[in-house]
Amino acid sequence: MIKRKKTTLFLIVALLLAIFYMQLQTSIPGIFNDLDFDFNHKETPKVTQLHPYVLQQKNELVRLTKEKGITIVITDGYRSHEEQTRIYNQGRSTAGNIVTNAKAGESLHNYGLAIDFALKQKDGSVIWDMEYDGNGNGKADWMEVVEIAKHLGFQWGGDWANFPDYPHLQIDFGLTIRDLKRGKLPPVESHEYLEAIK
Repeated sequence: MIKRKKTTLFLIVALLLAIFYMQLQTSIPGIFNDLDFDFNHKETPKVTQLHPYVLQQKNELVRLTKEKGITIVITDGYRSHEEQTRIYNQGRSTAGNIVTNAKAGESLHNYGLAIDFALKQKDGSVIWDMEYDGNGNGKADWMEVVEIAKHLGFQWGGDWANFPDYPHLQIDFGLTIRDLKRGKLPPVESHEYLEAIK
């Protein structure tokens, strides 16, 4: 008899807590948004390629720079967590120079929202020379690419004060790495994004 009362009491308390939680969540939206757990977590689709809008803008960047007599090469786009770990380890536990401070899941490349570029010379060689003026207009090709990219909505890693990343371009859709890690995804259709930033 005592065991049955304890079980009933436990079920009543559990039910009341569940009702309290649901009531709290609906009456104060977003109260749990900044916590590290998510009661409503759903499996998010795995990213395996560039976001459609980022891909569209990347293609436009290639086209517009070509019109200015500048050929760029996209050296990196979507990057898996395994690849990010390999790059992060470079200069730390493997040979080479440190090229990133972002661990797996901490780079916009891991979410298909970033690209890296380099310049292609007339002889076909690829360079990362920020002073090179291949189109002969008196301006550094690199900075012409950056100017066009910014006009297309990209943010440039060269503007970062703490760890400049000069080949890096990204569109974050106003999302943080924390948002992305928690499964918040940017809009898929470009018009949805353009309406959101107006």
